[in-house]
Amino acid sequence: MLVIAMSVLGMSLVAGCGQSYGDPESYDTLAQVPEKLAVSGTTITVGDPTAEVTVHLYEDMRCPVCEEFETTGGGQELQNAVLRREVKAEYTLASFLDDRLGGSGSKKAANALRAALAADRFAEYHEVLYANQPEEEDDGFTDARLLELAEQVDGLRTPAFESAVKTMKYRSFVTDAERAYERVGTEPGKGPGTPTAEINGVRVPEALRGVLFDSKVFAKLLRAVQENPGEWQTYKDYKPAPDPKDYGY
Repeated sequence: MLVIAMSVLGMSLVAGCGQSYGDPESYDTLAQVPEKLAVSGTTITVGDPTAEVTVHLYEDMRCPVCEEFETTGGGQELQNAVLRREVKAEYTLASFLDDRLGGSGSKKAANALRAALAADRFAEYHEVLYANQPEEEDDGFTDARLLELAEQVDGLRTPAFESAVKTMKYRSFVTDAERAYERVGTEPGKGPGTPTAEINGVRVPEALRGVLFDSKVFAKLLRAVQENPGEWQTYKDYKPAPDPKDYGY
């Protein structure tokens, strides 16, 4: 079904033969990848700022579907494309699940990730948190757990980072990021769901959302957007063809 979804997009799934995408030289590790807070103050950007393809993700750190994308879906291919300097990734961190499920794990994790950005360790810590995500209804991203997981990122657990985690230093960032997420939804005060992905400003249509969870197809989509950026823009208002069953056929 995912291959069919890609064919609906009408885009080439095969990269040009013999074309090199490693110029300039790729980053070796996430630790080398530049990362910064966007001018908006609500989004974190990871990757070569000159990359022609931008993937903007809206995520909640307690969301199991986000974890699926990051660990077994397209997340690894996105990371590989960032390392190759083909793509830069943007993250807007929502925290609505705390209100829905109770607790404060989403907010605490988003605050800790902002603190990791201050130490130039956001991308590495982001990967660690998803690899160790608690069950959705388990408010497991406590201060103690977040600090424990920080030990898996070289040089992250410093007194400054510990203080930022324990005091919720970036509380205003967390609030503003959640509001930014809500603003892109279709209903007042409600975001579009997580994960939501936009590629070069075009949201992956709901009907084709499955591409996010098939790593090979997602990689082909990124390559297709890179090779056919103008064509991808035509899907800004994409709507699936009507089902004949809706008309009694």
